[in-house]
Amino acid sequence: MAEARAESLAVNDWGGGTHPYRVGHRKLGMWLFIMSDSLTFGALLVTYSYARVASVNWPTPFKFSPSIVFSTIMTLVLLSSSLTMVFGVSASKRGKRGAARKWIFATMVLGLTFVVLHMMEWNHLINDEGLSPFALPEEWQKAWPGASPLFGSTFFGITGLHMFHVLTGVIYLGVVAARIKKLNDDVEVAGLYWHFVDLVWMFVFPLIYLLSVDYHGVLGK
Repeated sequence: MAEARAESLAVNDWGGGTHPYRVGHRKLGMWLFIMSDSLTFGALLVTYSYARVASVNWPTPFKFSPSIVFSTIMTLVLLSSSLTMVFGVSASKRGKRGAARKWIFATMVLGLTFVVLHMMEWNHLINDEGLSPFALPEEWQKAWPGASPLFGSTFFGITGLHMFHVLTGVIYLGVVAARIKKLNDDVEVAGLYWHFVDLVWMFVFPLIYLLSVDYHGVLGK
């Protein structure tokens, strides 16, 4: 009898439908996407770390003010968006779809704020500092002779990919908010994506920004 029950459970688990292993297909798909995307960001961050360690003179150009202060504000904005997303998921689970929509909109505004701040940072680095994906500014080359030009390509590559994920997430949240009356677990699934994007930044921020602070004031000399 126990064997028959086990066989019945196995059949139910593999019987298809929208809830394989009692997890909605949307949530399962999102978890699979998150796992695969984690490998992508993980590979990029490991490559960045290797390039940094292997470089004879890796540049550390970010001054505490304004660079680190500005990127810290960006981080706080993104963390705040994660909190508003939590409130949105909670409201959705309680059936308060109007409140859920408001919290989702708040998350979108914070996400867009992060993107705008990021673009302002890029504009400063490209137009004011002279940094490009393929070359370092002359001032940086003088401060760190023989510095690897990979700094620009890795910086813009990793932060650009993350910014693309944030912008995609904002669009995704907009679709979810527009269809919220027809949703089941879509708000929670969108929340998984958004928290993942925030979590990735928690690795990008210290590795690329905090470890690149010009503690010795090399650029000021």
